[in-house]
Parts: sequence; C-alpha cells; structure tokens
Amino acid sequence: MSTTFGNLKFISAIERFLKRESTGGILLFGAAVAAMIIANSPISESYFHFLHTEAGFSFGNFHLELSLAHWINDGLMALFFLLIGLEIKRELLVGELSSPAKAAFPALGALGGMIVPAAIYLAFNMADGGNPHGFGIPMATDIAFALGFLMLLGNRVPVALKVFLVSLAVIDDLGAILVIAIGYSSNLDWAALGGAAVVAGALIALNAGGVKKLVPYLALGMVLWYLVFQSGIHATIAGVILAMTIPVRQKITSEQFVDTCRLELDTFGGAEGKRKNMLLTSEQQEAVEKIGEAYEQVQNPLLRLEHSLHPFSAFLIMPVFALANAGVALGGGDVNLMQPVAWGVLAGLIIGKPLGIVGMTFLISRLGWIRKPDSCQWNHIIGAGIIGGVGFTMSIFITGLAFDEPGLIDSAKLAVVSASLVAGSAGVFYLRRLPPPTCKLDEKQEPKVK
Repeated sequence: MSTTFGNLKFISAIERFLKRESTGGILLFGAAVAAMIIANSPISESYFHFLHTEAGFSFGNFHLELSLAHWINDGLMALFFLLIGLEIKRELLVGELSSPAKAAFPALGALGGMIVPAAIYLAFNMADGGNPHGFGIPMATDIAFALGFLMLLGNRVPVALKVFLVSLAVIDDLGAILVIAIGYSSNLDWAALGGAAVVAGALIALNAGGVKKLVPYLALGMVLWYLVFQSGIHATIAGVILAMTIPVRQKITSEQFVDTCRLELDTFGGAEGKRKNMLLTSEQQEAVEKIGEAYEQVQNPLLRLEHSLHPFSAFLIMPVFALANAGVALGGGDVNLMQPVAWGVLAGLIIGKPLGIVGMTFLISRLGWIRKPDSCQWNHIIGAGIIGGVGFTMSIFITGLAFDEPGLIDSAKLAVVSASLVAGSAGVFYLRRLPPPTCKLDEKQEPKVK
C-alpha cells in the first residue's frame, strides 16, 4: 500500500510540474507573438528605444547602470539560471538522473541532441561567409515550450515520455550552461574572477557549516552575480554556481518533525481547558510557534527556493525575456533567412535534434548498453526527438552572446522561432498519429517512420 501511495505521489508531482511548465510555455509563446507584432507595428521604434533605456542605482561610490535589455538578459535571466541549477542539482541527487541506470538514456539522448545540431550548424558555416561562432544556438531545448506542445496531446503519450523529455531538457540545459561558460566568455578580468571564486568558496563554507537559512546564500549570490558580471563570464553563470551551494538536507528529520508536532499538539489540547475567551493561552501560542518553527526546519531549502522561483520564472521572467528578445523587424533589409547562419540554425533544430536524440539512444540501445523506458515505443522517442527541436529561450539567449551584428542576431532569432514552431507542430502531428498507450510495449521494437 505504501509503495502504491508513493508512486501516486510521484506521478502527481510530475503532473503538477508538467502543468505548470506547459502553462508557462503557452504564456511564453503569447509573449513571443506579442513581441513580433510590436516589432512590426507603428510603435516598433518606441519598443526598441525602450529596451535600450538606461537604468541603474548608486550606493556610495558604487554605481551600476545598464540598459533594460541587459537587466533582463543579465539580471532576470540569472534567476532563471538559478532555477535551472536547482533543478539539475535535484535531479542529480534524488530525481530521474540520480543513478547511472536512470540517467543514461536521457543523458545520451541529450548528448546526441547537442553534438549533431552543432555539427550541422558548423557544416553550413565553416566556409567563407559563415559564422561558426553561433554553433551553440541549435544545441538547446526549451523545456517549457516543448512541454507546451507535448501537453496538447493529453493522455495520448505515456508519462514516461514526458519524464524522458524533462530529463533530456535538464541535461541539455547543463550542456548549454557549459557552452555559455566556455564558448561565450572573453576578455576575462582575473581580479573579478578571483573575487567570484572567493565568494563561491564562502557559499560552499556556508553549506558545509550547516547553514540552512536562504538569506545568507541569496545575499552572497548578489555579490557573486556582480563579480561574475565584471569578470567577462556571462553573469547568468552566477545563478548556476549559487544553485550548486544551496543546501539539500533539512535541519530536522521527518521523524523529528512528527514527534514535535505530536508533542506540541498534546500541549495545545491540554491547555484548551484553561482558555477563558476566544484568544489562545500563552501555552497554546507557544505550541503553535514551535510547530511553525518545526515546519520551517523540516523543509528542504533547495526545494523551498525552487518552488518559490517556479511561478516567478514561468509567469514573469520567461515572458518578459521573450517580449524583450523575440521581436524581429521583418521589414528591415538586414533580416535574411537565406544565409548560412539561418540555414544552420533551421537545419540544426529541425533535423539535427531528432537525428541526434534518436540516433544516439537507438545506437547505444542496440549495443545493449542501455534500455529505453518500457512504456515508450521507439516511435514515441522519435516524436520526442522532433519536439526537442523547440529551442526558443536558450537558443535566443545564446544568439545574443554569439553575435554583435544586429542583422545576424535578428536572422538567427527568426530562424530559432521558425524552427521551434516547425519542430513543435511536426512533433505533435507525428505523435498524434500513434495509438494511445495501453500497456508496456516490446523493448525490441525498432524505430520506424510511418
């Protein structure tokens, strides 16, 4: 009975996560559409001018001023990367990536889904006139947008496929973080980098010292963000570093929490006879406060921060990012899809993603090194691979790091948006043609495109 209840709780948690992410994906899509409409409307000039408005603050001799676009891409997105880092840490410790057996299938799928798109992009851009520096653009999968497409299918796809896509996207995000840190950092300020290392060491010391309160971590995290920003490494990496130091263990165990609650509830009930009016007695108030303290202490700091950031990310950060970055003025002569950068992005996301994800997992599975989820057909994996071509948020983000020329940036953004819509729609169409899951399927079934 307890095992069944545990499984139901796990499935319920997955469903809540998928619902929140898919809803965020719908809002993200709406913000992107709004950005495109505004960028091609009579108020487009005001829109772009607003994004370049300078804003900042001063504190004594300290002064920091950035454009609104930079505050969004370097500041708000650092919180988005903090959330990604928390999700990666959770998955590695207790989630679908917590053991080599569970992590191998999505990890290898993600690896293939990064290598092949990058290789295809480079094939289009290594010759004269190409721009190989954009190799990281087609490597990413947007988890919210991708799940938004997948949720259109309802129960026609197994839960295991949704878990596979989430796990794949988490590993994909980890790969994108490494690409940003290594491939898109330049002109390093070693003094600032050294300061960032000292702050990171202090965060690790807080964790090792058993500090469970989030305030000290977040305060040092802001200092870390500024130092990383000054160092030449993209400031969003600070969010990931901070996430890796957030404590996972509770201050008290579940058993201690239950014991405390029972003891204080007994105290609360025993003092009921002493009440003379509607107000609680001092003993009852003290019991309630102790239960409240235990409630705080039993919570996992990492999960508490992750749950707090999720709605903020899904319903504010990502839509604002899309509104600020997805707008491309189509009437301008600089936007051109008939060039190597655009072709590399389009082919990398639409062709490279499914080819890499399915090709790698099928090859390793045939060699007998890993097994795919029993409840998924290979046709399901193919569909997930196609939807994996929905790059959007991370791809657009990397576009801004890869290029300085407005024409290249806008062309790459338009290619990302176009490829994401094509990949998502094609994946939904492909999976909709498959029969709904009814039972576990033959593990030896090979991929077959109908």
